[in-house]
Amino acid sequence: MRWLALLLLSVSLARAEGEEAGDFDYYILSLSWSPTWCVQEGAARNAPQCDEDADFGWILHGLWPQYAEGWPSFCRSPQRDPSRAATRAMADIMGSSGLAWHQWKKHGRCSGLPAEDYFDAARRAFEAVNRPEVFRRLDRAVRLPAAVVEEAFLQANPDWEPDMLTVTCKSGRIQEARLCLTRDLRPRPCGPDVARDCTLDDALLENIK
Repeated sequence: MRWLALLLLSVSLARAEGEEAGDFDYYILSLSWSPTWCVQEGAARNAPQCDEDADFGWILHGLWPQYAEGWPSFCRSPQRDPSRAATRAMADIMGSSGLAWHQWKKHGRCSGLPAEDYFDAARRAFEAVNRPEVFRRLDRAVRLPAAVVEEAFLQANPDWEPDMLTVTCKSGRIQEARLCLTRDLRPRPCGPDVARDCTLDDALLENIK
């Protein structure tokens, strides 16, 4: 019964796709630890993001419109899709133009903004975050409590409160840091369906090769 309840909850939170653009309550700024994605998926795809000479640490996964509970996706929007040049211009902080295009289709349209304004907002939100340098200096993969990653972000960004940030794991590895933002990109508390911190005491944090 417990698993059935959890399944029903997850279904209720993920609204039907195709909602009206611009109807949301706040944003999640999702930062992905690039070495984790490369180990789990990217290297097998020969993604340029994972090349030996690549130097990606925390990258912008996306800026996601959220409801108080749940989230919209693949919204109906009158805004034109971005040009290839516009998505390519985001590769320096997103790792690839393909991710930028996917994020626009799934999340950006839901913002109600023109593509240029959405990508500008995403970049401004990303650049406003002080990303802890300590993780970039690792010369090997380490195991550590996921709470250490959260604490490092909080120390680097002293105006944040713990309930504004959540750190996620995937397959035992540190995956993402997710910051909740108001519609005008100021840090705010996360909704209860978002504030689900990884509780691992020995999460693997891959180093930048």
